[in-house]
Amino acid sequence: MATTAQVLGMLIPNGGYVATGTEYENIEFIDCEPITKSQFEAGFNQFDTWKIEQENKAAADKAAVLAKLGLTADEAKLLLS
Repeated sequence: MATTAQVLGMLIPNGGYVATGTEYENIEFIDCEPITKSQFEAGFNQFDTWKIEQENKAAADKAAVLAKLGLTADEAKLLLS
């Protein structure tokens, strides 16, 4: 289950809010466009899928860089150790 901080990080990635507690009513939108309570609540259902998409994108980006360099993941690990 996603946390309030994770959901807000997904919905408002640039910050600009303060959240104290887990309820929508405890979010103060300071320097960002406010989200609705419905968006906040739906974010908890969307977070797991979004997180997997982010991880898959990062893995694909990493694989693309390794391919450009002509390295395998194991070879890159050796270089970085």
